[in-house]
Amino acid sequence: MRYILTEGQFDPPAEPAVVDGLSARLGVELPKDYTDFLREHNGGEGFVHDNYVVFFKAEELADFNREYEVEKYAPGILLFGSNGGGEGYGFDTQDPNMSIVRVPFVGMNRKLALKTARNIADLFSRLVECK
Repeated sequence: MRYILTEGQFDPPAEPAVVDGLSARLGVELPKDYTDFLREHNGGEGFVHDNYVVFFKAEELADFNREYEVEKYAPGILLFGSNGGGEGYGFDTQDPNMSIVRVPFVGMNRKLALKTARNIADLFSRLVECK
């Protein structure tokens, strides 16, 4: 899948060893489309049409989730990015399909997580459609 930012840039690919060990380090099996994304773009930020998006680097995922105490406030969600403002994007690890949810950073609570997309490609499609 080819991912395009209308403005901004993706970072260079993640090191293969980092991506290969990421699921074990995080304690959750990551979706293949996401690990494929990291193999091409290890993070980055910019606009997808009118919507800003930030993707965290593979090396930062564990620290970011720990520092924001995601497991304490929104158990079962693994954040991988944000909208550059007050909301994070993450995988719902309690959903067998690992759907992508959007959750507020302030007042973070699993009950406030909104299912946003089925996978990374669907997230890009929805950001294009959402004007």
